Amino acid sequence: MGSTSAHGETSTGTGSGAGPGRRDLIKRSAALGLISVPTMSFLTACASGGDAPKAAGAKAAVTKENPFGLAKGTKLDVVVFKGGFGDDYAKAWEAAFDKKWGTSSTHLGTPEITGKLQTRFNGGNPPDVVDNSGAQRIKLDVLAKSNQLADLTPVLDAPSLDDPNKKVRDLLIPGTVEQGMQGGKCVSLNYVYTVYGLWYSGKLFKEKGWTPPKTWDEFLDVCTKAKEAGIGGLAHQGKFPYYINVVIMDLIAKKGGLDAMKAIDNLEPNAFEGSAAALAAVEALYEVVEKGLLMPGTNGLTHTESQTAWNQYKAAFIPSGSWLENEQIKQTPDDFDMRFLPMPLLPDSALPFEAIRAGAGEPFIVPEQAANKPGGLEFIRSMLSREWSTIFAQQANSLTVVKDGVDPGVKLRPGTQSAVAALKEAGTNTFNYLYPDWYSEMDTAIQDASNELMAKRIQPKEWIKRAQAAVNKAAQDPNAKNNRRS
Repeated sequence: MGSTSAHGETSTGTGSGAGPGRRDLIKRSAALGLISVPTMSFLTACASGGDAPKAAGAKAAVTKENPFGLAKGTKLDVVVFKGGFGDDYAKAWEAAFDKKWGTSSTHLGTPEITGKLQTRFNGGNPPDVVDNSGAQRIKLDVLAKSNQLADLTPVLDAPSLDDPNKKVRDLLIPGTVEQGMQGGKCVSLNYVYTVYGLWYSGKLFKEKGWTPPKTWDEFLDVCTKAKEAGIGGLAHQGKFPYYINVVIMDLIAKKGGLDAMKAIDNLEPNAFEGSAAALAAVEALYEVVEKGLLMPGTNGLTHTESQTAWNQYKAAFIPSGSWLENEQIKQTPDDFDMRFLPMPLLPDSALPFEAIRAGAGEPFIVPEQAANKPGGLEFIRSMLSREWSTIFAQQANSLTVVKDGVDPGVKLRPGTQSAVAALKEAGTNTFNYLYPDWYSEMDTAIQDASNELMAKRIQPKEWIKRAQAAVNKAAQDPNAKNNRRS
């Protein structure tokens, strides 16, 4: 999860399409299911170092091959969010890193990033690399404002491991760098190329004779038929309203176009109040609530509880990012046939049905006070190699932001394949919001309003009022002048 979400969530940051970089991604992922890749041959091919670990702060000479001066034999402290992507990929990365650099890595995979790390940041002894994701992530804007995050620009400008004649930044899908910006500086590397929208079971739809909807009226019709069949129409992860905001925000962007999306990110005084697209989106979702088309009990469920009920055919649709398939792999029946669906269109929408929210998610950071900062920076550079990108695709069933970064033999599961197909259909019609990372307090306030809306404790116009109040408060942030999209 988004930005990140409660999965480990989860976002191109430009909103202007992913361009040729994503097209390259589609080409090499068209065949993407689950055959093994030569991970171990890569691990064993790396040179090993046998010295005892040195002090973490030790440095070596800076060279083109070692741009950050990482000293061999030092310790490296890695913490990753253990959610939809698991953490096996990180263990493989760490083994590769230790083989090459003679480092001694420690690993923690946990869903409780804030709980495990807040005191470490406060005490000045944070890890060297952190996958800061999930519902309990530490808010990036808060860390950035307190100067807790290292500038990753040196990594972006360092030679790529795959082609030393190219900079790392030149091998990334467009929008990746923008997604990691805070106050004009790149402080996080969003690693996973993620798509967001609705999901359904191909098996269920085939059995019921339902057609995947392209318009909101068609969506309501399927939800109504589901209810008549004793099935919920829409499930959502009630205790984590991040997910239902995928529906609202996608509807706003597709109804009002990129200008409506940018108005929210740029904290315009009419971002919500005075926005016909915003009101139409919230009213459309509220119709699902009023007509009783929600899966019973979904408002009180966690993300995994709601998703598991959906896997049990208790609802037709659920909103999520493309980590969903991997997160639910143990709960999903073998013949479920998970499918991705772009958000259906409201009348007179500016963007086509094929348009989807897509971009870089899963932010990795190097703390400014890391004991082995050179090691942290080198680890991030290594993540952006073809070898490590392939490891991630094989272990986590997901694509990365590295262009052409996965060996052709790696295949993804059916749900992720359907998301890749949707990206191909979208072409340049992709969009993505930046406000969740830029203004975490605003994001939380909007999520809270959505929680109230889904429980029928407030009406759509009150939601609009609360969302605009959150925007107006964020606009008073002195750092807002540096967070601007054109």
